[in-house]
Amino acid sequence: MLKKGSKLNSILTGSCPRCHQESMYVDQNPYHITKVYTMHENCSHCGLHYQIEPSFFYGAMYVSYGLTVAIGVAAFIISKVFIGLSLGQSFIAIIIALVVLMPVTARLARNIYINMFVHYEKNAAKK
Repeated sequence: MLKKGSKLNSILTGSCPRCHQESMYVDQNPYHITKVYTMHENCSHCGLHYQIEPSFFYGAMYVSYGLTVAIGVAAFIISKVFIGLSLGQSFIAIIIALVVLMPVTARLARNIYINMFVHYEKNAAKK
């Protein structure tokens, strides 16, 4: 499922979508807030330029919106149905979940967005 060559591998690991050889991000920890969006210019293995066009990752905002809605719904169901919190407490749980997962959501949105346009190539790495 997470083997090299699958979109899911590239999305979850943040690796280059073309060769899956290296991380797209300078700092792999998304919780270093000042570096959450800092990416390499190109992949050192296959040469893929990550910023495909100017303002390319603005489209990732739409993916991020979908992810945050999914996280909010999941947090509400877990807090209200399974834990049994009140409605107000459930909304506080949603806010906490969204704030805590914001760096992860931001990176996942970028990873998903670039993987929609760039596909894995088995022999993409430079010789």
